[in-house]
Amino acid sequence: MFQLEGVKYKNILDIKQLSIPANKITCIVGESGSGKTTLLKLLNKMISCSEGEIFYNNDAISTINSIELRRKVVMLPQVPAVFPGTVKENLLIGLKFSEKPAVNDEKLSAVLNMVQLNKPLDEDADKLSGGEKQRLALGRVILMDPEIFLLDEPSSALDEDTEQNIIEKLVHYIKETNKTLIMVTHSKKIARAYADNIIEIKNGRVLN
Repeated sequence: MFQLEGVKYKNILDIKQLSIPANKITCIVGESGSGKTTLLKLLNKMISCSEGEIFYNNDAISTINSIELRRKVVMLPQVPAVFPGTVKENLLIGLKFSEKPAVNDEKLSAVLNMVQLNKPLDEDADKLSGGEKQRLALGRVILMDPEIFLLDEPSSALDEDTEQNIIEKLVHYIKETNKTLIMVTHSKKIARAYADNIIEIKNGRVLN
């Protein structure tokens, strides 16, 4: 699905060759500052490589319309955006941005249950804690129903038990819907438990 050939980004990444398979769970692990987030950003053209080429389904992503790519390949940053308004409005705004139809409250409540966010839809999103905002943003991305989820430390603000439960549900959803998940995680335990494919990065290079 993704193929990287001779990819460099400034002095942060230097990847001679890397394949990331479709319909699998790929975890990216490595020390802070090793280039994990930079790799995610390259995959949906949030940034562009200094050298080399990235292919998505055999097409060079430099030739793919950025907006069209980001509708299929959605990234959730480690500190996600939370917009002014209610929990419901925050869940629906992703569908609005991606020009997809809104869904009913029953679907919204099901997504909140999936990410273990027990909050009413009319609650002010600004009142949520950091971990709750992270889960709200994850729910928003799930509703957008992309082909590929790029998640940067999606559980970094959660306690270990909640992290385990949410990642387990997310992985089940990804497999059930035949999607692709590419996730940066600080937890090698999570990577070993759920990943089909583990990419370890050190000093900007992929370890074999």
